[in-house]
Amino acid sequence: MQQLARCEDHGDRLIVVNSNTRKRNALSPELYRVLVDSMDLATREPRITSVILRSEGGYFCAGGDLGQLATRRDMPRDQRVARIEELHDVIRAVMNCPKPVIAAVEGGAAGAGVSLAFACDMIVADRDATFTVAYVKAGLVPDGGLTSTLAAHLPRELLMRMALLGEPMTAERLFGLGAISQIEPASNVLPAALALAGRLGAGPTHAQGRIKALVNSAHTSSRLDQMNAERDSMADAIAAAEAAEGIAAFLEKRRPDFAKARASK
Repeated sequence: MQQLARCEDHGDRLIVVNSNTRKRNALSPELYRVLVDSMDLATREPRITSVILRSEGGYFCAGGDLGQLATRRDMPRDQRVARIEELHDVIRAVMNCPKPVIAAVEGGAAGAGVSLAFACDMIVADRDATFTVAYVKAGLVPDGGLTSTLAAHLPRELLMRMALLGEPMTAERLFGLGAISQIEPASNVLPAALALAGRLGAGPTHAQGRIKALVNSAHTSSRLDQMNAERDSMADAIAAAEAAEGIAAFLEKRRPDFAKARASK
């Protein structure tokens, strides 16, 4: 039986691999389990500094399996809601993980595959990749937080075209709009994602977790609530070993050793 997903433990980082290549890496219950377990492991393990999501076969994720979705038509509504919540649990796990999560997108993504990519903190994409929100072509609507996430990145009219017409958007255009962190030739997507993970891993992971939480709440919180959250996060960060090392390194004009600071706490 084909293994549809796996987590590779590389010591300071995890690589989650979607290997449902027969269905262009459509979402699967196995991928859900691996993703949630990986985010939990990254949260619990201080040694893990980042997580990379990638796929085999040259295409990131085709979204929901329409064959499986067709079987839900006759389910009671509460069961249909529960199945959608399974996807939302995965998206929340990715967003709530305190470690940076990087999507390495080759070929492209569609539907909930776009939701998954944009739930990550940074996207390194194949410059020829396309992102397609084509739910409307199957008489469906976006889920997985997609409208909220893309609305934070794209002009309203552009998102309407993507969602109402199912028009694909190129990685290059999304990069130009600031919605994607980095574009690379297809052959360099994973190496670039690994290099980015290395840069993040050299930084202060506890501070990064606080920054991630602040950025994720910024477009849904009031300015006053966001300032309060920043105040509380800064008050905690100042007392941490990472800040002591970072400030000392700045004053001593040397490179900070945040890994050593984390180990000494």
